[in-house]
Amino acid sequence: MKEFFAMGGYAFFVWTSYGIVAFVMIANVFVAKMKCKRIFKELRELSEEA
Repeated sequence: MKEFFAMGGYAFFVWTSYGIVAFVMIANVFVAKMKCKRIFKELRELSEEA
């Protein structure tokens, strides 16, 4: 198991890559939710004006 986590001496690069990918995926979901919320708010405001 220790060899698996050491990744043949490339652990730093492998785990850093996994971390960056996880961060980007979580950020992508967060940004999409915020954008969706903003769009629905704008739509509500437009429908109230009409």
